[in-house]
Amino acid sequence: MRHFGSYPLIEDDSRRARSTTLVSAEGGFVLTNGVRLQATVLNLLDSRADDINYFYASRLQGEPAAGVDDVHFHPIEPRQVRVALSLGL
Repeated sequence: MRHFGSYPLIEDDSRRARSTTLVSAEGGFVLTNGVRLQATVLNLLDSRADDINYFYASRLQGEPAAGVDDVHFHPIEPRQVRVALSLGL
């Protein structure tokens, strides 16, 4: 589990990022002769949140030359399942 509490996006604390919680799980076991099977589930609860937030001016076509101050973000990846099989040689 990873939890980030709310944090300031700019120094005067007038804009803050929302808190996020992300839960992942991993498990595995050893089969015979050192063969290992492992499964990982990322974003187990399929949370819809932002991984990180930034606050800065950006400009799209048609917007003022000085840009527009706004929150920019990278969303959390959707639920994923990864399976690995490894051989101990």
